[in-house]
Amino acid sequence: MTSYGTIPTSSSAGPSANLEYLSRAKERIREGLGARRPWKLMLNIHSINFPGSLPEAISRVRTNLAYFRMNYAIIVLLILFLSLLWHPVSLIVFLVMMAAWLFLYFLRDEPLVVFNRTIDDRVLLVVLGVLTIVFLLLTDATANILVSLLIGAVVVLLHACLRRTDDLYDEESAALMTGPPSSSS
Repeated sequence: MTSYGTIPTSSSAGPSANLEYLSRAKERIREGLGARRPWKLMLNIHSINFPGSLPEAISRVRTNLAYFRMNYAIIVLLILFLSLLWHPVSLIVFLVMMAAWLFLYFLRDEPLVVFNRTIDDRVLLVVLGVLTIVFLLLTDATANILVSLLIGAVVVLLHACLRRTDDLYDEESAALMTGPPSSSS
């Protein structure tokens, strides 16, 4: 017997389904915000020192910005959030944009595809950043937003310049260098 065109129903649609959804969302947040680049690695005090030259500083900034991209985005967004605590309308706009950040950038498991084209993480980071700034500037907290973004940029660039890159481990590069895992039975 076939049942084409019928809508499947679930007999257990109730509190347990909601708890399962919340549990799954909580786990994805924990994985997405905590496991991509460990905060302990980023904030390792023994990896902080002054670069020897300007080319070394530029190299460190490039490497650290690429490696800790998600961590730096979280830091800038946190500084921006803290600066908006006394501007309720701006805070509401910011929270709406944070929901977009969570679903489109932080919690994705697969690459974002729009019109059969894969969107790079860096492009998505820039687009979400620009949209967040534009929408916040429309809320008349311009000076506050610009100062907090400047503080965020200084903090990120200072960390990226001072943090050594010799102890960073990139799983994707290491997998390409070692080749596919061999199975010896």
